[in-house]
Amino acid sequence: MTRAFRPLLFILLSVAVLTNGALPAARAAEAPVDINVLLSLTGSGTFIGKIHEQTLAAMEAYLNKQGGIHGRPIHFVIQDDQTNPQVAVQLTNGIIAKKANVMLGADLAAVCRAIAPLLKDGPVDYCLSPGIHPGPGSFQFTATVGTRDLCVAFLRYLRERGVRRIAALTSTDASGQDGEAGLLDAAALPENKSIEIVAREHFNPSDVSVAAQIARIKASNAQALIAWTTGTPFGTVLRGAVDGGLSIPIFTTNGNMTYAQMAQYSGFMPKELYFPGFAYVATEVTPGMNSQQRQFISVMKAAGIKPDFQSGLPWDPVLILVDALRHVGADAAPEKVRAYMANLHGFVGITGTYDFRDHSNRGLNEKGVVVMRWDTAKNTWVPVSRPGGMPL
Repeated sequence: MTRAFRPLLFILLSVAVLTNGALPAARAAEAPVDINVLLSLTGSGTFIGKIHEQTLAAMEAYLNKQGGIHGRPIHFVIQDDQTNPQVAVQLTNGIIAKKANVMLGADLAAVCRAIAPLLKDGPVDYCLSPGIHPGPGSFQFTATVGTRDLCVAFLRYLRERGVRRIAALTSTDASGQDGEAGLLDAAALPENKSIEIVAREHFNPSDVSVAAQIARIKASNAQALIAWTTGTPFGTVLRGAVDGGLSIPIFTTNGNMTYAQMAQYSGFMPKELYFPGFAYVATEVTPGMNSQQRQFISVMKAAGIKPDFQSGLPWDPVLILVDALRHVGADAAPEKVRAYMANLHGFVGITGTYDFRDHSNRGLNEKGVVVMRWDTAKNTWVPVSRPGGMPL
């Protein structure tokens, strides 16, 4: 080999190495981490799904500015389940066929329940409804505080205010059934022995009137009404209460805690309407907020989103899934992701500090719940209790 040829050979070898080794590796490192998502972008759950879609878009930009997962950008692959359990099952089978290790959604309890049997070997699913209760070892996790604990906070607030007679009005769908079960469990606690459920009324979500149920509740002399249903059916309840002259305080699920709904119900808003909320449900940063709550409000405002319960619902689940993938690897097997999350504790989110070692696949209880009242004059929710439900 001549001396003149050696530099040329060195250059050719260098190019070969870069072409066949380093560059593909770099490209692989930058390949997006796809997180499959089921949202109700059409159907009866649209008002929730659209809010979650906006939050995920803001979070994708926020997380990728932080470097994504070890330099790989995060991409939410969103599919519309049409608020239909059968459609969700079809979509989930497609996600399983792609050998995904994690997924997010659906928005509603009935849809999450429908896909749960498909997840016996993964992927890890973080359902965005609090109305499901996964068993120990399940690959399905569930967002925010559970219904029973929300009712515990409600009853503590009512009991300390001297309320003893409570009525329940629940829809016959999965959300309403879960609400009634949670209320009865909470009412059976020794601390609530002074409280009596004086009426238990039900209605179909497609009903256009609850006049008969409201009349019976009024006749029961209840001092407060817990109405557990979400979305359009809740509007039916409020209209029925106003038309029926029911003037007692109404308590409902935080699933209805959206500005869009409050605007829609302004023409028949009761005098006192209460929700189980959290500190992050605020338009401004307030003293006592943790760093995650402040960050959430900052990211939402930058995206032009007014923070409410539903806009915040995906925040902690996404951060927990991303934290798991950062620790066990973006392409880790579902079992490794599940094992990491099942032992996660001390994780500070906007809803509270998580400890999944209680085997609930939820990691939260009533300690972070703040009872909030809708303030028509201020057009926002204001806290009326300390965390846990004790009145201010």
